[in-house]
Amino acid sequence: MKHIRLFIIFILATNISLAQIADSIYNKNIATVQLYPGNNQLVMPILNLSTGESAQLQFDDLDGDVKNYYYTYQLCNSDWQPVNVSSFDYLKGFSQTRINNYRFSSYALVRYTHYQATIPDRSSYPFKSGNYILRVYLNGDTSQVAFTKRLLIVDNKVTILAKVTQPFAPEYFTTHQKIQFQVDIKGLNDFNAAQQIKIVVMQNSRWDNAYYNLKPAFVRGSVLEYNSENSGIFPGGKEWRWLDLRDFHLQSDRVATADYGKTFTNIYLRPDRPLEGERYVFYRDNNGRYIIDALRGYNPFSEGDYAMVNFYFAPPNGTPYPNKDIYLFGELTNYNRTDSLKMVFNENTRLYQTHLFMKQGYYDYSYLYVDNDKYKPSGFFDGNYYETENLYTILVYYKPFGSRADALVGVATFNSRTDQPGLSF
Repeated sequence: MKHIRLFIIFILATNISLAQIADSIYNKNIATVQLYPGNNQLVMPILNLSTGESAQLQFDDLDGDVKNYYYTYQLCNSDWQPVNVSSFDYLKGFSQTRINNYRFSSYALVRYTHYQATIPDRSSYPFKSGNYILRVYLNGDTSQVAFTKRLLIVDNKVTILAKVTQPFAPEYFTTHQKIQFQVDIKGLNDFNAAQQIKIVVMQNSRWDNAYYNLKPAFVRGSVLEYNSENSGIFPGGKEWRWLDLRDFHLQSDRVATADYGKTFTNIYLRPDRPLEGERYVFYRDNNGRYIIDALRGYNPFSEGDYAMVNFYFAPPNGTPYPNKDIYLFGELTNYNRTDSLKMVFNENTRLYQTHLFMKQGYYDYSYLYVDNDKYKPSGFFDGNYYETENLYTILVYYKPFGSRADALVGVATFNSRTDQPGLSF
């Protein structure tokens, strides 16, 4: 009995630890981790089970040497809780795959080794749809995890129709966006399918503020309608701030100054200020994501350089915000809120500041505040506007009777703006 209890505790601890590692970097020498389908760096890693699609895994090892990196898959439910089943239940081939494609950096001051892999490999691939955590680790030892990324495999069996509307509630009418949609599940061929459906709705590929397990307002035959008045409402936000770092020497207007050494580059940005209350102005952004790119050279993934980029945020009247933590936020920080990303208020400059080691590219970012009062919501300093262009994703999961994991049976991606605006709305 003692051994059985220890085994159960081990399984539970393993599941808890796996649940906490989606989209995280654990080794300090790992930088610029990307996973995207095809060649589009701005798209979520969602692959179709039946069409043989693949994704590109890219990352850098700043030690500049060669290591033995492997990866494997962990099947999860819709809430990213790992499913306690054997890998043989969802993987064909080997349980782990070595990453053999690497290239040493060239033309860059900072030495690194760039690794690349096409996911999935023919020697190991998922044969079930659902949520997967891709774990990359050293020397074939799964306890030496370097980083993790989310990967979604979809087997399309439902039809999704969706649109963005203006909320009816006066407090949300000019600041929020409401998602209305319907899901036709007749392709599931299950008389009890409506009770087995789970829905996740995301804004701009963010998992941190996604809606989970929305309930249908009406069921009309095989069609589930999600249009209740008080659900699926997102803050509109504002277009993301941008930073062009495709060439460290051709400084964009966001850069105040830079130091160029023989082995390093330090870039100092102009202070940002809160934009809340200003008139809404439309401009094209990447909805919080970034692209690795360089204006010079042939391959930005192995030729792009790194720089220490210093960010500054100016609070009104140079006064720090009481009871609030400020974070640099976006895909460039994995949408995380760790202590290392928390901005520090400088009493001398009267600015919040932080720094990030960044590769040449084009970045979206923002500043997120988190109130120390847990009952108050977090938010951005740029205000919320119904007109803002946002990208929404609806994920439909289905767990048939007797199954132990949520299958991903439908994905829909749509934009809040169906017009073609100019510089302003």
